[in-house]
Amino acid sequence: MTEDSQPDTAVGVIGGSGLYELEGLTDIKEIAVETPFGKTSDAIISGRINGRRVYFLPRHGRGHRILPSEVNHRANIWALRSLNVRWIIAVTAVGSLREEYHPRDIVLPDQFFDRTSRRTEHTFFGSGIVAHIEFGDPISSQLREMLYETAGELGKTVHNGGTYVNMDGPAFSTRAESETNRKLGFDLIGMTNLPEAKLAREAEIALATLAMITDYDCWKIEEDAVTAHSVIEHVQANAATAREILQAVIPKIPTNPDWPEHSALDNALFTAPEIWPTDTSESLRPILSRFIGN
Repeated sequence: MTEDSQPDTAVGVIGGSGLYELEGLTDIKEIAVETPFGKTSDAIISGRINGRRVYFLPRHGRGHRILPSEVNHRANIWALRSLNVRWIIAVTAVGSLREEYHPRDIVLPDQFFDRTSRRTEHTFFGSGIVAHIEFGDPISSQLREMLYETAGELGKTVHNGGTYVNMDGPAFSTRAESETNRKLGFDLIGMTNLPEAKLAREAEIALATLAMITDYDCWKIEEDAVTAHSVIEHVQANAATAREILQAVIPKIPTNPDWPEHSALDNALFTAPEIWPTDTSESLRPILSRFIGN
């Protein structure tokens, strides 16, 4: 399916640990999207919430089958953009690096720090087309504020702003790493969200993150060290909270893509279109369509 056959602008939801399906959808169907970058994490679920087109993709696959370092972020974001997704809410499980950010709290980060090692896979560009996006403010402030207001209306404990440090995983932090991240002033730690934010910006999609705290990483010595089993109840509770917020906020998101993120490539493309390699530009058609026309 392409943008041409799905003309209405849509909202994408990327589900994290514990969120493998989205309730409240009507007109549901599964879509398999072929991409130039390989397979998406799973089939994309298409549906509507209060009439609004929504596409849901579980980041780790249904059943949690994909390691953080195995997530094909380029395929995921390309596929969503090909379906005319112009807003993404990324739901992600995180560890807290702050005493006041408790398990089951929600944080809406506004900054990232990159500790990943696969950065060449976190861009669509190369192979003859050079682009450098502006990324000083990596989160859509308008979408983040909508999430903040909606979570507050629902009575959730939500913190507006914070820095998410993105590590590779899959092992959790050592205590030395956790303490260093705290001393550097970071607020949250996770393994997946920064590549999504970078690629969404390149694809001219407005993205905001719904970060759901499951643990205190391992810095808080009076707490048990984080393990997969120790966080499962928090993961399940957070998933229920995320579903409630998503159902409430999605109908509020506008349909006209006129936010700053929706024109992010205007001042980012260095290579003149007349010398773009045909193969590269065609592979990026969902992203570059307004520059290359029909």
